[in-house]
Amino acid sequence: MEDNRKSGMNENEKEIVFSQAIKAGKRIYYIDVKKNRKEEMYLSITESKKIVSGEGENANVTFEKHKIFLYREDFAKFANSLNEAINFVIAEQGEYKSPYDEQPEAENDDKNLSIDIEF
Repeated sequence: MEDNRKSGMNENEKEIVFSQAIKAGKRIYYIDVKKNRKEEMYLSITESKKIVSGEGENANVTFEKHKIFLYREDFAKFANSLNEAINFVIAEQGEYKSPYDEQPEAENDDKNLSIDIEF
């Protein structure tokens, strides 16, 4: 954080080279690929949740945001652990079809989800 102040560069000023938004009810997940000062790419994953307090004209809308930064050297470990966690939930509770899904889910008898990411 101190480095950002010294250079005059904050998180919003870093170059976004790819961005994807995933809408899920009151939440939106943003997956951004950014470049740092050394031109190295990393992931910035943000969860934004809409919070409404009050009613009618007195309603106050805010957004609660949580971010994680994932660096290239950690991609494989993160992807493997995420895959294991997802497979555990599916094995314990079965597949889940979100009411927010925009596309019909392809039928698949295989209960294991696989994330194949090459770097």
